[in-house]
Amino acid sequence: MNPLIKPLVFLAGLLLVAQPVMAERNNGFDLSGALVPASEILRGGPPRDGIPSINEPVFQPPGNAPLWRKNDLMLTFDAGESSFAYPIGILNWHEIVNHRLDEGPVLITFCPLCGTGMAFDPVVDGRELTFGVSGLLYNSDLLMYDHQTESLWSQIEGRAISGPLVGKELKPVAIRHELWSRWRERVGKNGLVLSTDTGHRRNYRLSPYGDYDHSERLFFPVTHTSRKYHPKTWVLGWSYNGESKAWPFPELAEHGTVLEDRVGGKAVILHYDPDVPSAELRDESGTLLPATRAFWFAWYTFHPDTLIFEAE
Repeated sequence: MNPLIKPLVFLAGLLLVAQPVMAERNNGFDLSGALVPASEILRGGPPRDGIPSINEPVFQPPGNAPLWRKNDLMLTFDAGESSFAYPIGILNWHEIVNHRLDEGPVLITFCPLCGTGMAFDPVVDGRELTFGVSGLLYNSDLLMYDHQTESLWSQIEGRAISGPLVGKELKPVAIRHELWSRWRERVGKNGLVLSTDTGHRRNYRLSPYGDYDHSERLFFPVTHTSRKYHPKTWVLGWSYNGESKAWPFPELAEHGTVLEDRVGGKAVILHYDPDVPSAELRDESGTLLPATRAFWFAWYTFHPDTLIFEAE
């Protein structure tokens, strides 16, 4: 054999060995040992922190926030006697708010591609975590990362899918989807709204996603699809005791505003508000449950065995 060939063969072998290791890193995150195929973790476009999380949120009285109009959508969270509103207009650009309260921290998250506004308790095994936007997606959904360990977390699943905390779960926290005017009426003087003083220059009245929430088009592939409803049909979804269920808003509109149902053997009461549109899920004692308002495609791809409420 030509003496020059042996070193070339050796180097080629090293490259072949190194390729799988290199392939298991994306946007600087280690995907080795991930709970989902690394090939299904995709770059959304921006780099890590290219969509900046809000780590030191500033709040103000609603009367000092003239940007918002009566039908603007807010994620809202009640803590003690106070209520906090996080405008979707801001969350479209930042996706994550790390909010520290006297009662304990809360993690506010929003994925514009899935329409999912979800909140979590960011304390895991007694350790408070803070989160950023990884720039990666799984099933078109936001993958968050915690600053402390750089584990990647699936928003809709609420679990770490890679990194040192792989397999750990975040406890979901119940929030509402309310119109600006309705929230102000409900909370009165006890409300505070996230300020546009975020440290970043953005047009918070303009969505960077255009008409995405009405289009049938998905920007990224997903593992499970269903054509039962338009992919951007709003649904409320909830899982309990190994069972998942979705309440599509068109079915709720036909049924009426109040629905009694059961999920995983648990009795629940659903209240539908067509003006938002949104829905709230409560247990028999009236406690608000952490259900997920989502586009149909997003709920289905993570819960392909979901039960579906259909109006009779």
